[in-house]
Amino acid sequence: MSERTETAEVVVVGCGPGGAVLAYLLARSGVDVALVERAATFDREYRGFGWNPGVVRLFDEMDLLDDVLALAHETVTTGALSLYGEEITVLDFDLLDTDYPYALMMEQPALLERLVDRASSYDNFTFHAATTVRNIRTNTADGSREVAARDRDADEDVAFETQCVVGADGRYSTVRTSVGIDPGLFESPIDLVWFKLPRGTIDAPTQGRIDRDGILLYFGLDGGDIQIGYLVRSGEWPSIRHAGFDAFRKRIAEVDPQVASVMNRQLDGFRGTSLLDVAPGIADTWSTDGVLLIGDAAHTASPIGAQGNPLAVEDAVVAHSLLVEALAATDGVLERKVLREFEARRRTHVEEIISQQRRAATALAYWLDYGGAVPPKLVRGMTKTARSLLPRSRSARSAIERFALGHRSVSVDRSHFVD
Repeated sequence: MSERTETAEVVVVGCGPGGAVLAYLLARSGVDVALVERAATFDREYRGFGWNPGVVRLFDEMDLLDDVLALAHETVTTGALSLYGEEITVLDFDLLDTDYPYALMMEQPALLERLVDRASSYDNFTFHAATTVRNIRTNTADGSREVAARDRDADEDVAFETQCVVGADGRYSTVRTSVGIDPGLFESPIDLVWFKLPRGTIDAPTQGRIDRDGILLYFGLDGGDIQIGYLVRSGEWPSIRHAGFDAFRKRIAEVDPQVASVMNRQLDGFRGTSLLDVAPGIADTWSTDGVLLIGDAAHTASPIGAQGNPLAVEDAVVAHSLLVEALAATDGVLERKVLREFEARRRTHVEEIISQQRRAATALAYWLDYGGAVPPKLVRGMTKTARSLLPRSRSARSAIERFALGHRSVSVDRSHFVD
């Protein structure tokens, strides 16, 4: 079968936050870049839509913040949860050392579309939607990489010849699998059951609810659906399903009766729920000759702390500078000895974040097992003590800032921009 051939200095696979940001930065820096995306439109399901103050800073450095703030969003200055019915503030961005003391809650489709629109203003950028990557090949003649894909709109095969493939295609990365890199997934002690309810059907003033009978998480934007996450022990979901939907709804009622009261009307039984794969992971290596992994393709984040998007955007910023400088030094394939500098800069910070997520998951699993035995009065007393000590704890503040502000050394290298 004949195959169309495209060429680009860099081929970015996956139009998520990391891939879209990297493609925009490369295009603005004069790099010939192709962004390849499996989905035909931006109207698809996304899980994460939290953007912490560290990402807000990076958007500003990219000259994108005005564009971002022009999209539908919510500005978040505090984080709160309900503990045994008592609302408590667990995070106040005003206390953090940043010029951007807020996070953004924003749906991904509009943001990704805006990033692609901005990148499309450069002639050296091409966007290939509805294009399914099948494999990463090596050109035996010169060692360059080829991305073998299927253009579903044109109904033809296409090969992208490139000096470097960037795998930004997420947890189930085709690029990573094609070059034989293991995702390095850890076992998770918890799973997350996900379902949606229409906005207005429930009142969710906090981001989470912890009770003696379980834990619920709430996410959503005004005017849209509210997404509910219900934590269960790892491997427990099959037995919950076997017990039936009514039994599941009763479990939810023990944590938040208002959620359970609308589930029958709004959910089509278990068909309205999904079990998310939340196990974090860190691949042993993030590069090989002509291939670089970023975001969840390199290090899979769990939902805890909403770190997936921030880590991916930081990766894109670091990869941008590295790739521009590497491409200026050679016309050939970018070798691993050059690309591994990206990993040297990012791995320590990523390992720290993933480690914090794993410790938090262990604590949540412990609560699922034993929280029902803890007297509510004791929990509230411990919480009040923690709230009074936390602001004065340098280590605690430092850990929170790393989650909220990201790695402060990561900054957009504007010297590469051609406009």
